[in-house]
Amino acid sequence: MTALRRRLQDAADELVRSGVERGLQIAVYRHGEQVADVVAGLADPATGRPVTPDTPFHAFSAGKGLTATLVHVLAERGALRYDTPIARIWPEFGAHGKDTATIRDALTHATGVPGLPPDLTPEHLCDWHRMCALIADARPWWEPGTGTGYHSYTFGYIVGEVVRRVTGVPVSKAFADEVAAPLKVPGELFLGVPRAELRRLARLEDAPGDHAPPDDSPVLAVAPRGVLPTAAFGNRADVLTAAIPAAGQFTARAAARMYAALLGPVDGVRLISAERLREVGTPVVDDVDRVFGNRAVLANGYAVGRLGTDPDDTPTVFGWAGSGGGYACADTATGVAFAVTKNRLAPDFTTAQTLAAIVAESS
Repeated sequence: MTALRRRLQDAADELVRSGVERGLQIAVYRHGEQVADVVAGLADPATGRPVTPDTPFHAFSAGKGLTATLVHVLAERGALRYDTPIARIWPEFGAHGKDTATIRDALTHATGVPGLPPDLTPEHLCDWHRMCALIADARPWWEPGTGTGYHSYTFGYIVGEVVRRVTGVPVSKAFADEVAAPLKVPGELFLGVPRAELRRLARLEDAPGDHAPPDDSPVLAVAPRGVLPTAAFGNRADVLTAAIPAAGQFTARAAARMYAALLGPVDGVRLISAERLREVGTPVVDDVDRVFGNRAVLANGYAVGRLGTDPDDTPTVFGWAGSGGGYACADTATGVAFAVTKNRLAPDFTTAQTLAAIVAESS
């Protein structure tokens, strides 16, 4: 056992023993080689089913990294270009002055349509065509391309409908064919899980305490109360099997493998060229988020900077975290890709930050 793997296993075991986490996975690749694949705890406390390396976890916004990766794979083979207006591919999206919004704007949360109706339900989210029609007809909060603001759910439908129209297949199938299959992880990396695979997933649970946002929280404008990322929502079979590509389902080792294959070859598979990697990982937005008011430093589809650090201090790291605490990223400077999945939905990212720091220290 390597020193890194031992440190991560000890940390994972302590997180479970202390009750901070119920079950989790941690995986690390370095220069295309897997160097850690750690598991601890229970995937389903009701049955006592343990977490194993091939247990997929539903990961809320960390799935955005999967969707963004699919776009780059399609761009690599010339199926789309980042600066193409979305309306050229999806004409209905051009309504109300959104005709100038580009695919790059979608990747950087700059199309101006982060908001959703307050009465939105999980059933609505599972209806692809309904959601795309709603977003296409939305009036932008700001002129597209002139600012960024977190598109919590709308990111997935905008990018996913572009993918559907370019490839002719649903985004979940395009991702399975273009990303999961070449990486040889078709049973561990999903944008929507086949119904037959549901029994394999970890069961989510909410961390103790009341973490519901107050009525005046900006989060409710982009993730209405009926579709907040809770365990009850994330355990629904219809949600898990639908294409809601702001979220995804994956094992830590599959997510780390995907990010590693953005950096370079993994078992002979490289998802994008070195030239495209420079564009993928380079910051293109450094602005104040118009939804939440925080500083947003974004590359094309990913947040820049290791979780919990100042992006100026870790500018070569790109990835995405999700509500509940899941996280996956890559570092172009060190050749390291890292992912953590967990089933206890925490209100912060302490676990992921702690584990990512351990990995960074060993790089």
